Amino acid sequence: MTIQNQDRISSIVITVSDSRNEFNDISGQTMREMLHQAGHRVAAYCIVPDEKEEIQQAILDASANDDVRIILLNGGTGIAKRDVTIETVQRLMEKEMPGFGELFRLLSFQEDIGSASFLSCATAGTLGNKAIFCTPGSPKAVRLAMERLILPELSHVVAEIDKGGERV
Repeated sequence: MTIQNQDRISSIVITVSDSRNEFNDISGQTMREMLHQAGHRVAAYCIVPDEKEEIQQAILDASANDDVRIILLNGGTGIAKRDVTIETVQRLMEKEMPGFGELFRLLSFQEDIGSASFLSCATAGTLGNKAIFCTPGSPKAVRLAMERLILPELSHVVAEIDKGGERV
């Protein structure tokens, strides 16, 4: 599938991890490569530790970029005490897209990790005119989310966010 220029979407990739760096961040690299292969643009990439303030600041910085429409986070979506991505992101979201997490867990159950899929807190939503997607940090989970859910609907998500203009 060839993407025309007007369908080229700009994204920011944020890896949340205390142990990853730019050399061993396979999940962040996978997200960036898959976006490029689909004809989209990666405006920025960063790694932040599992700290609420740093995750929040990375999201706010990303949302301040007018050209960026998609904010992709990977990591910190489990139930461990250090996993704070979901709580941090949900406080910033204006609208949640619960179907993303539901479908991700279903696909994970069917195609990857079986019953352990209910431990994933993957989620998505909106912040202003941007969509935010939070996936687990494993490369297999990132690939599954990108291939099956995020990339097929990226243009549609942006179009839906843009619909209707301002409410009075």
